[in-house]
Amino acid sequence: MDKQYIIRGVQRSSFRKFIAWMIPWAGLLIFGVYAIYLCLAKGLNQTNMDNRFAFGVWIFLDLTVIALGAGAFFTGFLLYILKKKELHAVINSAVVIGFICYSGAVGVLMVDVGQPLRAWFTFWHPNVHSMLTEVTFCITCYLTVLAIEYVPVILKNRKLREIPSMLVFEHELHKLVFVLAAVGTFLSFFHQGSLGGLYGVLRGRPFAFREGIAIWPSTFFLFILSAAAVGPSFILLTTWLVSKISKKRLVKKNVLMLLGKISGALLIVYVLLKTIDTLVWINSTSPAVGFPAYEFYSRKPFGTWILFTEIVVFGLLPALVLLSGRMRAHVGLLVTAAAFACTGVALNRFVMTIQTLALPTLPFDPFLSYMPSWQEVGAFLAVIAYGVLVYSLSFRYLVLFPQERELSNG
Repeated sequence: MDKQYIIRGVQRSSFRKFIAWMIPWAGLLIFGVYAIYLCLAKGLNQTNMDNRFAFGVWIFLDLTVIALGAGAFFTGFLLYILKKKELHAVINSAVVIGFICYSGAVGVLMVDVGQPLRAWFTFWHPNVHSMLTEVTFCITCYLTVLAIEYVPVILKNRKLREIPSMLVFEHELHKLVFVLAAVGTFLSFFHQGSLGGLYGVLRGRPFAFREGIAIWPSTFFLFILSAAAVGPSFILLTTWLVSKISKKRLVKKNVLMLLGKISGALLIVYVLLKTIDTLVWINSTSPAVGFPAYEFYSRKPFGTWILFTEIVVFGLLPALVLLSGRMRAHVGLLVTAAAFACTGVALNRFVMTIQTLALPTLPFDPFLSYMPSWQEVGAFLAVIAYGVLVYSLSFRYLVLFPQERELSNG
């Protein structure tokens, strides 16, 4: 019965093996939902956050997931606006990944708010002077766009295509892809930037504060560029990982190499601008507010090694590998460089979120240490489990990689 729903011309594991794969992830999801229930039922005292350390692991991981989810908007932009036709091979997978990342992030944010029943206040009583208001509106609208883009992928299911009305509906939705790609790019660019701009305007946090470029701090542009740079790397990485797990060729090698090349080109620009921004901050911005930059790296967990690791090891190094045609041709180096790039953006979000709040800003302030509670970890594990479950179902029953049938038959 299960085979009737699998796309013709592709091979999938037996239903028994598929269920065996899904059960542990379902168990992890149940555990995470229980952690979420405790946070909602008993309050945020279940976490290790407080009034001074309000941005914990949830915000750090949310920012990371949203940055990695940028592969959806940027792949759509490259395919439909810049006409990079080779990316048609991964666009469906990118849409599913983007939908998972954004819906998961929104879910955790509702827990982080502490009173999800009042989440609508953000829309009905917006603080027009807050960057988070713009972020809320853009993320919500972009999640709606991703949901609309996901529908045609679902309608490609073998059984649904047998229903004439569904076939017509899918055809009509395809006419909107160019509009959706443009709207998605606009919304994603602005909310990525505002997430970074939020830290850049924190005058009370000299470690994160940056001077403005026009009306935006430099972090506004760095967040946009870093997300656009690692988005293709994350699509590359997930495509390779799914291929290894399923033991099937899903895309041609040139598609992975193109994703790597695009990511490398954007990453080298990001590293250059990030380096300039850091040098300006060290020599001008930080001293101007009374803090020599070296003081921010005098604490044990946050030495200068973390800055070197972020910019050089997980920035410059993968960028150079991805820009080299000879190195990109080696799949092992290609995937490793993509993994390094994704780790780099995660480290950047960690530094901006955790390190920024941990460092004292007044002489009598203590250094703040923070470890997430198991409820915080469990809540985010629920997002990971949810993502694996949704992607696994999509991979089994939908057309995520149009080239798979051609490659398997060839």
